[in-house]
Amino acid sequence: MALVVALALQVGVNYANDYSDGVRGTDDERRVGPRRLVGSGLAAPEAVRRAAAVAGLVAGGAGLALAAAAGWELVIVGAACLAAGWFYSGGRRPYGYRGWGEVAVFIFFGLVAAVGSAYVQLEAITARSVWVGVGCGCLSCALLVVNNLRDIEGDAAVGKRTLAVRLGAAPTRLLYAVLVLGGFAALAPLTADVSWPPRGLLADSPVDPIELAQLSAGEPWPLLGLAAVPLAVVPLRRVLRGDRGVDLIDVLAATGRLLAAYGLTIAAGLWVAAVLA
Repeated sequence: MALVVALALQVGVNYANDYSDGVRGTDDERRVGPRRLVGSGLAAPEAVRRAAAVAGLVAGGAGLALAAAAGWELVIVGAACLAAGWFYSGGRRPYGYRGWGEVAVFIFFGLVAAVGSAYVQLEAITARSVWVGVGCGCLSCALLVVNNLRDIEGDAAVGKRTLAVRLGAAPTRLLYAVLVLGGFAALAPLTADVSWPPRGLLADSPVDPIELAQLSAGEPWPLLGLAAVPLAVVPLRRVLRGDRGVDLIDVLAATGRLLAAYGLTIAAGLWVAAVLA
């Protein structure tokens, strides 16, 4: 169910963003990246909006199942996720048009995704899940940063004040590098011999405190995430050397592969640590 929620939210957010940008006219001929459904006329706006709604309903249904199993406080988290996905580019004052997209991505694609996924398994919040969320949040933000760097000129022309537009190209390139390096730096705390918190978020958490301590104790296995470092070399070099426009489409794809490899190798490391515990 956690996987269904994650995938459905991702699909829904992309459809909602496609719809809202398309009806606003920000995906016209100025767009540098691949064609989108509404902006290019490949699909009717109403159809794309319905697709976003269906994906949201799927995520909401699976989320309710998780809430019934792990705690109804998750309903609040799920509602916040759906609202964040819609108001990124939807509504009268979309926050993605005002430079707050990276903050939301760090929170929802990083912290909420990792901590929430762990919480529905353990019914507790652990330090390890927080640090995994920080690392994934940094690389998820890097994905958005390079996307907005690619579109910086077109976004500025249509009044879309993304963080890249506000900062300018040179600081945005530096921010990309900081986020990529920050993602790998977040692996270090995963190896620390710490246990926090001693109990879960709920006082009546069914998870034994000793088990939580073991889950949060430090082993070197999460450092398997460093195996993704080679995938960071090319996109970092291309962003820092000044690639722009269509040349950044490949960098965007490379950053996506980096994020996928990062998550999979950390998951593998955590699995090995759990088996050996």
